[in-house]
Amino acid sequence: MDALLVKRDNEFHYPIYFAQDFKGLSGVLSEEDLAGRRICLVCDSNTFSLYAEEVKKELEKAAEEVCIFTFQAGEEQKNLHTVSKLYTFLIERGFDRKCVLAALGGGVTGDLTGFAAATYLRGIDFIQIPTTLLAQVDSSVGGKTGVDMAQYKNMVGAFCQPRLVYMNLNTLKSLPEREFICGMGEVLKTGLICDGEFFRLVCKEQEKIRNLDSVLLTSVVRRCCEIKAGIVERDPKEQGERALLNLGHTAGHAVEKLKHFTLGHGQCVGLGLHVTAFLSKKRGLLTEKEYREILLGLEGYKLPLKTEGLQAEEVLAATKKDKKMEQGQIKFILMDGIGKSFIDKTVTDEELLQAIGEILI
Repeated sequence: MDALLVKRDNEFHYPIYFAQDFKGLSGVLSEEDLAGRRICLVCDSNTFSLYAEEVKKELEKAAEEVCIFTFQAGEEQKNLHTVSKLYTFLIERGFDRKCVLAALGGGVTGDLTGFAAATYLRGIDFIQIPTTLLAQVDSSVGGKTGVDMAQYKNMVGAFCQPRLVYMNLNTLKSLPEREFICGMGEVLKTGLICDGEFFRLVCKEQEKIRNLDSVLLTSVVRRCCEIKAGIVERDPKEQGERALLNLGHTAGHAVEKLKHFTLGHGQCVGLGLHVTAFLSKKRGLLTEKEYREILLGLEGYKLPLKTEGLQAEEVLAATKKDKKMEQGQIKFILMDGIGKSFIDKTVTDEELLQAIGEILI
């Protein structure tokens, strides 16, 4: 089975497995010394109906016991209340420090399961089984976990690396179009950070990717994981370079919060990329041609370039509540070319207001 190793610390690596079904799950549990343990499979109501029983049967081939915890699907469930219910579920069943949590689903499931694993009994093992494109290319890799609070994204969280990540690429065939579009927002972001050739390939092969060409889609997911894993290995706790992964997220998170999560995360990232591209162009860092190329790439995957019902001033105010603020200053990620990004702390409110105006109707 194809696998990519991610360095977790100086002595330990964890694998990301790329598969076309769930049949290899029991084998990788044994390979990673997780066999014979009790497992709690965590999933939302949507994923439960699609994959929970199949995955449970595969895990049971190597586990002592597998139980399932489910919660109602939706970003609004990514909170401490849901995590508290998971804690209670584990306590009532006598789960100890040798037990394992398995996150089956998208980014919401992975984030809250990872946070529960980081905090239950001061830390237990967990694995990621991402089933959405966004989770496969971004949120399941790197060890960021957390929940939302007061409608702000990921305000409470912890760094907690999984023991393994297992991706069944065939799950992408069951995704609603909106979820696929959201995933492509993160794919395009990844290319814009540090691989212009990859960004242009993804834009060129839109038809094949949107038609779920399995070979091409697997290579796209793998490349995203390679890029993110490389950055995370060099900066696991976001002390420097890892902040580049937040490209498009400062304005994106603000819009996501103000729209009350009616727009998907990847769609908001797309809007944030538009803001960033405009800012970068205004500063002379991107040419007009590069700016248009980025917008065409976003449009090609049906990512919104504009949204309605918001005021620029309220979006700006929401960016001030971003968890990436440092001493009252926004840490913004700008681009000085397609596939070239850098951290900037000099973006003014006036600049940002003008850029935000570009995405508002």
